[in-house]
Amino acid sequence: MGFTEKQEALVKESWEVLKQDIALFSLRFFSLILEIAPGAKNMFSFLRDSEEIPQNNPKLKAHAVKVFKMTCESAIQLREKGQVVVGETTLKYLGAVHVNSGVIDPHFEVVKEALLRTVEEAVGKDKWNEEMKGAWAEAYDQLASAIKAEMNTNPPASS
Repeated sequence: MGFTEKQEALVKESWEVLKQDIALFSLRFFSLILEIAPGAKNMFSFLRDSEEIPQNNPKLKAHAVKVFKMTCESAIQLREKGQVVVGETTLKYLGAVHVNSGVIDPHFEVVKEALLRTVEEAVGKDKWNEEMKGAWAEAYDQLASAIKAEMNTNPPASS
């Protein structure tokens, strides 16, 4: 069936809400990742050496913004092109970073759950519904698939 115009609109609309307080939602996103999978902390270079998530960690915010934005862009691409198209250089970089960080399939599911819960909190119970959840889930799944495909072509760097 493909990604519908309505699904794209739902993702764009909720992205606009996220952008209004991106620092808060970035922190919430990472808090949820660590709540779901506490061991994930060591996979993020900017969290590894800290005892808690610093409220003003610029790297944390920047990383969360990238995840939110790339998922939103994936939704737009799914609508326009029928697939996620990430620049080859970016995709190679993402594949290599994820391989070298030891990311495996279940980690993508943790991030997806945290992403969906963050978007739900951002838009509120009155706007959040199965359709919006499905749109974000599909956009994220397609982005994750593109990253995983690149990871499979990137062997881990030897230590």
